Amino acid sequence: MNLRFITPNLHALLDYSAAAALILLPFVLGLREESLFVHWFSIVTGVGLIGYSLLTDYGPSLAKVFPFKVHLILDSLASIAFLVLAFAHQGTTLSFIYCLVMGGGVIAVIALSNDIAEASPASA
Repeated sequence: MNLRFITPNLHALLDYSAAAALILLPFVLGLREESLFVHWFSIVTGVGLIGYSLLTDYGPSLAKVFPFKVHLILDSLASIAFLVLAFAHQGTTLSFIYCLVMGGGVIAVIALSNDIAEASPASA
């Protein structure tokens, strides 16, 4: 049984949703008052995620500039950055948990993502 059930197109939808969350949640949670650095790091990461998602070779992108595997590497770097930030930054409990959840969530999506292009119904 293959546990990697997240297709590239589903991954894309998760990316755009995660990007919106990375941009909006700092305001909703009041992260600016907790940690100005985590607040802006999250927003910049969300904007970056939109940028490289729009350039990834998967369904809902504007230009197929680089392959999905490269996208997964960028996701990995973002998750590592959030996890390092959680432990290296002397923020509050909220900013610590926020960084752990964001970094851990990305790792979970990467682990469950199937990096093989989706087959068309005719070739399946």
